[in-house]
Amino acid sequence: MTIPHPRAFVVGHPIGHSRSPLIHGHWLAEHGLPGTYERVDVHPDAFPDFVRSLRAEGFVGGNVTIPHKEAAFRLSQVLTPRAERIGAVNTLWFEDGRLFGDNTDAPGFLAHLDASLGAGWPAATGLAAGRATLVLGAGGAARAILVGLLERGLPRLIVANRSAERAEGLTALDPARIAAVAWDAVPARLPETGLLINTTALGMAGQDPLALDLAPLPAAAAVADIVYVPLETPLLAAARARGLPAVDGLGMLLHQAVPGFSRWFGRTPAVSPDLRARIVADLGSHG
Repeated sequence: MTIPHPRAFVVGHPIGHSRSPLIHGHWLAEHGLPGTYERVDVHPDAFPDFVRSLRAEGFVGGNVTIPHKEAAFRLSQVLTPRAERIGAVNTLWFEDGRLFGDNTDAPGFLAHLDASLGAGWPAATGLAAGRATLVLGAGGAARAILVGLLERGLPRLIVANRSAERAEGLTALDPARIAAVAWDAVPARLPETGLLINTTALGMAGQDPLALDLAPLPAAAAVADIVYVPLETPLLAAARARGLPAVDGLGMLLHQAVPGFSRWFGRTPAVSPDLRARIVADLGSHG
């Protein structure tokens, strides 16, 4: 009897832009593993049926992207504690006959910080001593990143968003450690900030830049941006001009993919310079 090769997917609507097949295809080839990873475009109305048919279609699991992450959360039979807190799922797999859901954006972002800044970044940036992490934006990515920062034990987190109500909503994750401030209060908060994180679309290709003077940031601060098209956003360029460490958005995409690959194909891959170069070249070829 022939044992079928593991079959995994990334599902979204639309899905043509996804770089996940390149990432997982690279790892499958690198490790010489049998298996496939494919794009699947599913309309939101059809998503529940798609999830219910996974086993019958021979899928071992997959990634979930916009606009299905909240629906995947509701359809998962077992949720990780992290996914429970975030309220969204981006990674599915089967275990003991049940569909498990996790959100790997949080550990993916933290792994990229570790790789970019070194494991001692909470102390180096002054966060461990009481400086704040300032998160711009209050969408799904901000929520996932806040949960990751809480898991890492950072003591002071500040959220700023154009819609103050959405920022206030995120403080419920940990009212003792998360505070919300108005968008126009951001400049006044920079002197106490050890890590500035942009989770908004500002600075993305085709969007307005994030207009923020970084001069008030402490000399030991670091700046991160989850936007990766372009790879060097105006915010990151301003950080480098000030001599501050600048963490781009591509690493989060690469590192969040590791746990899923490990679940589906039984091997834990590395986020290597070769993989990064391949994705950067693809981003460049698509303008």
